[in-house]
Amino acid sequence: MEYILKYFPQLTIQQREQFAKLDALYQDWNAKINVISRKDIDNLYLHHILHSLAIEQFITFKSGTSILDLGTGGGFPGIPLAIMFPDCQFTLIDSIRKKTVVAQAIAEDLGLINVKVVVGRAEELKEKFDFVVTRAVAKVDLLLPWTRKVLSQKHKNVYPNGLIALKGNLKEELKLLKKHEYKEIVQVTKYFNEPYFEDKFILYVQG
Repeated sequence: MEYILKYFPQLTIQQREQFAKLDALYQDWNAKINVISRKDIDNLYLHHILHSLAIEQFITFKSGTSILDLGTGGGFPGIPLAIMFPDCQFTLIDSIRKKTVVAQAIAEDLGLINVKVVVGRAEELKEKFDFVVTRAVAKVDLLLPWTRKVLSQKHKNVYPNGLIALKGNLKEELKLLKKHEYKEIVQVTKYFNEPYFEDKFILYVQG
């Protein structure tokens, strides 16, 4: 939790309480349904929650923005972002039902009324979203077609609607992008100085 307070001292009391609850909730659920590797659960705040919040540092979503967390797993990056942006709507989707059970239960325990959890695949959705966020799901050549099927054509944020992906080393993956694509790449150490983030990047591709 100290990682969150280090970078986000401006949190409301409610947000602090919600972030503080995450440790016990994930420890409890992970013992029943493994959504975070056993050896990594003790690094929950650094590896999962703070990493998710790199997106908050990259873009401040305007009130009313709708975001799809594609392949949410146990709720990352969607749940930490939903805490940070209570005036935005988050849809968390995953094709593995047991993972969505965890994400749904944690969102309910935190009182996140701005979160909807869906079992399924992005291409099955009828709704439109301003942004798709994702972490460790697929390579960008797969993510982009999925993203573009669900993006709204109306833009309301500083960045045009598009894909925001948390990625590891991007050197090979960037070769999969067509030359004309508008993209931005930011190393997470621009925002957080822990060594864990030295090989972590945010990839934004305009929709």
